[in-house]
Amino acid sequence: MQPVLAVHNLVKTYPSFQLKNVSFELQPGKIMGFIGRNGAGKTTTIKSMLNLVRPDGGSVQFFGLDMNTHEMEIKQRLAFIFGAANYYAQSKIKTITSVYRRFYRRWDEPLYQSYLQRFGLDPEKKIKQLSQGMSIKYALALALSHHAELLILDEPTSGLDPVSRDELLTIFENIVDQEGVSIFFSTHITSDLDKNADEITYIKDGEIVTSQAKDSLIASYRMVEGDANLLPVTLKERLIGYHERKGQFSGLARAADARDLSGLRVLPADLESIMICTERKEANEQPAA
Repeated sequence: MQPVLAVHNLVKTYPSFQLKNVSFELQPGKIMGFIGRNGAGKTTTIKSMLNLVRPDGGSVQFFGLDMNTHEMEIKQRLAFIFGAANYYAQSKIKTITSVYRRFYRRWDEPLYQSYLQRFGLDPEKKIKQLSQGMSIKYALALALSHHAELLILDEPTSGLDPVSRDELLTIFENIVDQEGVSIFFSTHITSDLDKNADEITYIKDGEIVTSQAKDSLIASYRMVEGDANLLPVTLKERLIGYHERKGQFSGLARAADARDLSGLRVLPADLESIMICTERKEANEQPAA
């Protein structure tokens, strides 16, 4: 099956940061979570993919088409949302839409009207009157009304309360399951991805740590914790992100290393614990000042 997005050996160099041969693929009808701590390279990767900044090397294909030679055609078929809609604050929704629709050959007015109703959006309201959650819904309505096949979302739930975040995550699931849209979802809120991501791509210091199915990634690790005196030395050496306080320890272990551990607690891992322990591992390995 042809991926909707294929990134191969993407490189972008700045004076103080570099994307280093970033590669991953997103299959149709999937939600890919793109995770990493702030400054890891998530937004730089997205902007390089979309030619919002020019990459220094590598290739990006959408729908089997090369971005460098088919940019206009590709951008008719996808939509990207960087947080909440930040259009002219004093303008009404209907005014912004009247301009936006002119750029898309496949604009579907009846579909747009259905999204306004579905999301509870009043076209007479000004952008400044929208909450952050409603602003994101408006951006989604615009994106979906020109039949975008791929949504690229950069921190779409950042700053939202838990109820609003859950509502948006349900909308994302419905879009994928009912309308066949694919989603590339960059976030540092890993709990959002625990709920609905199919694939996870993890970037750290400009390099891809892993890109694989979420369930297989989570299943490959366990959290281990308990009395530090009961921890075998051989396991301690293999733990990722080992942390000890007041005689109690915690750390991330490969699933194969977490079997038959008498007296210790072995718990399921999640995306947050995998990411925290991976980042903590590097901190623990820094030489003392």
